Amino acid sequence: MTRFDPNLTDGLNTEQVKTRVLEGLTNKEVSVPTKTISKIIKDNIFTLFNLLNFGLALAVFMVGSYKNLLFMGIVICNTLISTIQEIRSKLIIDKLSVITSTKAKAIRNGKVVIIKNEDIVLDDIILFKAGNQIITDAIIKEGEVSVNESFITGETELITYKEGDMLKSGSFVVVGNCKAKVEHVSLDNYTNVISKDAKYVKPINSILMNSLNKIIKIISILIVPLGILLFINQYNLDKNLETSVINTVAALIGMIPEGLVLLTSTVLAVSVIRLAKLNVLVQELYCIEMLARVDTICLDKTGTITDGKMEVLKVIPLNKKYDLDEIMGNIVNNLEVDNATSEAISNYFKKQDNYQVIKKIPFSPIYKYSGIEFKEGKFIYGAPDFLTKKQIKEVNDNQDNRTLLICHDDEPIGVIVLKDTIRKNAKKTLDYLIKQGVDIKIISGDNIKTVSKIAHDAGLTDIKSIDVSSLNNLELEKAIKENNIFARVTPLQKKQMIEILQKNKHFVAMTGDGVNDVLALKQADCSITIKNATDAARNVSQLVLLDDDFDSIPSIIKEGRRTINNIERSATLFLAKTGYAFFLTLIFILISFNYPFQPIQLTLTNFFTIGVPSFVLALEPNNNRIKGNFLINVFSKSLPTSLTIVLNIVIISILGNFLSLTDNQISTLCVIMTGFTGFLLLFKICFPLNRLRLGLIVILILGFIGTLVGFRNFFALTILNYKMFIFILILVFISLVLFSLMSFIVDKLIKKYPKFFS
Repeated sequence: MTRFDPNLTDGLNTEQVKTRVLEGLTNKEVSVPTKTISKIIKDNIFTLFNLLNFGLALAVFMVGSYKNLLFMGIVICNTLISTIQEIRSKLIIDKLSVITSTKAKAIRNGKVVIIKNEDIVLDDIILFKAGNQIITDAIIKEGEVSVNESFITGETELITYKEGDMLKSGSFVVVGNCKAKVEHVSLDNYTNVISKDAKYVKPINSILMNSLNKIIKIISILIVPLGILLFINQYNLDKNLETSVINTVAALIGMIPEGLVLLTSTVLAVSVIRLAKLNVLVQELYCIEMLARVDTICLDKTGTITDGKMEVLKVIPLNKKYDLDEIMGNIVNNLEVDNATSEAISNYFKKQDNYQVIKKIPFSPIYKYSGIEFKEGKFIYGAPDFLTKKQIKEVNDNQDNRTLLICHDDEPIGVIVLKDTIRKNAKKTLDYLIKQGVDIKIISGDNIKTVSKIAHDAGLTDIKSIDVSSLNNLELEKAIKENNIFARVTPLQKKQMIEILQKNKHFVAMTGDGVNDVLALKQADCSITIKNATDAARNVSQLVLLDDDFDSIPSIIKEGRRTINNIERSATLFLAKTGYAFFLTLIFILISFNYPFQPIQLTLTNFFTIGVPSFVLALEPNNNRIKGNFLINVFSKSLPTSLTIVLNIVIISILGNFLSLTDNQISTLCVIMTGFTGFLLLFKICFPLNRLRLGLIVILILGFIGTLVGFRNFFALTILNYKMFIFILILVFISLVLFSLMSFIVDKLIKKYPKFFS
């Protein structure tokens, strides 16, 4: 392979680029952002629960009880819905990802061109500046940069690289700019070589996913041995293979919460699609849950409360022997415009080119100044309290706005006063967050008076502000608890503040758009940025606002709360079924009675008390704040229902045999009382009732009764005689008492042994 050595002015020419493309030496993407369609289909079909269901269906088929295969219709529908929703979600995410994909500046044919990352070729000359992600290994040919390599090493200290040094892919530029020649592409890049051993990879943080996995793991361990024991027990009763298989299958399909897994993936997929319509790209699925649980939000002032644009109000000379227009004109002529402040200054001062440059000093969020060392002297401008310890009247008089001090060496020679523009809907956004009980923390690198004034103008009341520049870790921990406005915050302190909040059991969201926000965005439970943020900020954030407007945060929070609240509510219905099926299996392993259900009868009760209501309720608006532990919340409602159904079944089985009821009559009573108790739970989780919920319950009850009467023979049910009718009236009364009693007992147990239920 021949290496090219392009000069820094011309870069590669068209023929050289074509040669590299033909050689396959492009920076092609090696990681797929979303699963392929074939993998989605495979993952949705070949699940543990699907394999169990198909095995159970095969057993029922082998004994010839074909109508009891109806439960497989629901399994197949679940799989189809889940697959279609995930594919639909994938197509939307892929489309949005193209819009926000990172692009690079390269020099080709003597011109600066913007190209996609995957179009970069070996030996390209790439331009990097503060905020850029290093997307391919490259050797610096001109310039000097300080980079953060925390993505690949976990270390947050800046490392300075000069001409001849190698920049590692995966890091990002914090200070400076340079021209660099691409040394590695695609699989040869540093990040791909070390990806298996990366030191700092943020794990997926999802209480919902962890809880569901815990339930699935327990069921997976227990279901096979319980099934074998139950089959042996049922077969020993009358040596009837068909009855034994049907009874065992009925018990086991009751234990499998396959609809819950489908429901979770479907609701999350629907949320991705809904957020896409709000111009929000979800880069990590489970961040929707984290956003729903957020009780504290850290807002970076610039770009969040303000619109990121600035304007110079006035320039105040402090020493008449210096021509500020000439000095700043030469500075803006030689420094790159790489942030809102430098853009405002560049627009205000007319460029001049009569000073000789010795060394450029690019802006850093660490030392908060920039400038140039000319032959005529060293001139820098930046945060006044970082440049001098002197009290300057002109600075103090304009502290309500952002002020920059111009210095010649150590001598202050002028003050630049700039104005931030507050976003039009910033007050509305902050009001919503406050009303929702979300604690707001405004973080900024500006001085305390400027940040406080902007917070006040944006509508924030009860302002408690503090300058954290001189605080140690212990003082910072105290400050974060007692204040809501934080000034002179360094990038590392932003991260530390989020860590402190998380240590105190808060769920923390972070908004930001700059390179100085990256560490905090990475640390936060949910990170939000805009499309026009720096590469580093956008690549690490979980949510990207494609309209560059943080005003959509309330809508995102509402969507997150709707998703998780409704999944929790529907999970209660599914786990009530899993609970009673589990307990009944244990009981009927030990007692000499036929299992009282057939698979087709459970399909009937599940359809009306779980399947239909769970999917309707899962898509209902729900803006309530997430409270408590997911599993505890679910078990507190589902377990009383499970225990009530189990006691009902035991009473029916014992008294039914005592009263000489047939197996079909006992099954009929069990189906009716299971449905009745299921509707009790549905009523409880739908309270307070609205038109949708009341209408849903009425329709489902009528549908259940109509099916019992109209399809009695199909579901192996009998007509109620006088004795059975009286029995049901007594059981209804008993169920109401048991439901209340079990709820009381379970609540007491959960309060006494919370760890057992979580």
